[in-house]
Amino acid sequence: MPLVGVIMGSKSDRELMQPTLDVLAELGIEYEVEVISAHRTPEKAREYGLGARDRGIEVIIAGAGKAAHLPGVLASWTTLPVIGVPLAIGEFRGIDALLSIVQMPKGVPLACVAVGSAENAAYLAAEILGLKYQEIGKSLRAYRQSLAES
Repeated sequence: MPLVGVIMGSKSDRELMQPTLDVLAELGIEYEVEVISAHRTPEKAREYGLGARDRGIEVIIAGAGKAAHLPGVLASWTTLPVIGVPLAIGEFRGIDALLSIVQMPKGVPLACVAVGSAENAAYLAAEILGLKYQEIGKSLRAYRQSLAES
């Protein structure tokens, strides 16, 4: 059963979000992938946010560029941790997305990684899940140890 939902605003974001999927796979974390647009398919975003917990999802990673409303919209529909990944697309190369993601109103928190840091979103999800799942915590600690040794 997937523990992480990886959401992107369009199919064209897949390449930029692939590092998230690669890290989750390396750490042995099951995930699901959905393409949901906060603007073109807002009802789908609502349904996803409301139903994620019931499907066993424990963390959501949402990548978006430009206005980057997707992570915030998902966070508004769930109390699960949501991690926003600002994607470096458009004329502002992700700075607009970064500002959109970090400017959430009080009571609707949204974690955010650096522009284009899809890998770190997966590592943050692993840290959250590692609090509950020993194997995930063990995999993350092994990875961190390998960083120290290299």
